[in-house]
Amino acid sequence: MTEDVKAQKFSTLFRWFDRNGDGQLTHDDLQTMTELFAGLAREGDEENAAAMRAAFGTWWQLLLTHGDSDGNGRISVEEFIAVMEANVTDPRHFEEAVLAIVDALMRALDINQDGVLSQAEYVRMYDVLGIPPVHSEAAFRLLDQDGDGSLSHAEFRSAITEFYLSDDPKAPGNWLLGPIDQSA
Repeated sequence: MTEDVKAQKFSTLFRWFDRNGDGQLTHDDLQTMTELFAGLAREGDEENAAAMRAAFGTWWQLLLTHGDSDGNGRISVEEFIAVMEANVTDPRHFEEAVLAIVDALMRALDINQDGVLSQAEYVRMYDVLGIPPVHSEAAFRLLDQDGDGSLSHAEFRSAITEFYLSDDPKAPGNWLLGPIDQSA
C-alpha cells in the first residue's frame, strides 16, 4: 500500500457510498445506502431500521458540517477522507455515527436471536450491500477471532472499529469491504 492505511480505507468507503459513481457524495447517495442498510431489518423491525436511519442522518450532518468546505452540499473524496479522519472517527461522534449502525445492524441480522452472526447471515448482509461473497466470506474467516464459526456482537464491533480506527495494514477489520488495496 502506497498511501496512508486510513486514507485508503476511507477512499474504499467513499467509493462504496458514492452510489451513482460520480465522484461526489451527496445526500441522495447516503440516503440510498441508508435504505439498503435499513432494508436488512426484518419485516416489522422498525426499531432497528429507525436506529440505522438516525445514525446515517448523524453521519451525513457530520460530513456536511465538518467536510463540505465549499458549501455545495456535495462531499468530494478529499473532503470525505479529511472529515472521516478528523470528525467521524473522533470518539465524540464515532459511537453515534458508526457504532449505532453496527449495533442496530447486529440486532436486525441476528434472525434467530442467538447473539451471533452465522457466516450465511454475514455474507447475505454484505451481498445485499453490494460486496461480492468472495470478499465477505474471506472477511468472515478473518473476523471470527475465536474460530467458532460465528461472529459475536463484540467481534463485529471490533471489526468495524478496526476498519475505521486502525493504522495497521494487516488488521482483519480492514477486510470489511474487501481488500483495501483494490481499485473498485
